[in-house]
Amino acid sequence: MRATIIAIAAAIVLLAAGLTWFAVTSMAPRSVDGPVGGFGDDVGTGTAVDSAARIEIEFMRQQIEELQEEIATLDSRIQQIEQRPAPGLAAPPPILGGEPLAEPSQNTGPNAIIDAYAQVVLIANRRQVNGKINVAGPRFLEEFLGRPRENLSDNCDPMTNPKLRGMLKTESVGPIRVSMLDPALQSLRRVFENVEAADPDLYARISTAGSLCVRQIRGTRGRTSTHSFGLAVDLNIDGKLDTLGDGKTQLGLTILADFFRTEGWVWGASFSREDSMHFEVSRQQLEQWRAEGKI
Repeated sequence: MRATIIAIAAAIVLLAAGLTWFAVTSMAPRSVDGPVGGFGDDVGTGTAVDSAARIEIEFMRQQIEELQEEIATLDSRIQQIEQRPAPGLAAPPPILGGEPLAEPSQNTGPNAIIDAYAQVVLIANRRQVNGKINVAGPRFLEEFLGRPRENLSDNCDPMTNPKLRGMLKTESVGPIRVSMLDPALQSLRRVFENVEAADPDLYARISTAGSLCVRQIRGTRGRTSTHSFGLAVDLNIDGKLDTLGDGKTQLGLTILADFFRTEGWVWGASFSREDSMHFEVSRQQLEQWRAEGKI
């Protein structure tokens, strides 16, 4: 059994080495142009990470975790055997068809990612995923655009600010239908066009949990949510909602985040209470749109 543990440990070392090599080679900058957008260089990545590379890395990481769990299980069994008093000659295990009966295998879950895009993974370095772009925040948004309505509640109420209502549009954008301010809607359209061109399988799986919702931030009194301004959208894969605040997300959302960041959107995975379904227009992008006369 000790030999089995050594063999598994060696396999982990080989997989880890392969994972490191694969990550470096597949995510290195390429000469191919990435998604169109003005924030790629600002955050240190002008192209979205290749979807196939990300999925392969998650496969290898999962294999390493399963092997580590197997080592822990075998080590525990060895300790239990070593602590037993020395018995007399034990009876041989039952024979069936000339071979000893094998112990029933433990079901530790799937060995392969059946649905890679919907697979839930830990968000690596989640507080730094947005690079140098920043959340606008309720105070800035109200000073920049005005309050979307005077009285806010926890419910989605109508937008009453006439200036904002004049920029509001409801359209089908890519695979979803949203209500957003026109510059944000056109920006979202570019994001989805880039996703469809680079990864049509992922594009086909995108679903939404909503966009415009004029309300206060949950758990606060009077603090305006970015959804209230028509500048945010909640997305998921296959209609499966993300668990708020657990530091994990669907693999497909980590891929989408690269495209959104290039277009100047902030990913909610970096929030103090992780909200990885949430994507919103950054302060820098809003200021750029103001300078261009779009908002």
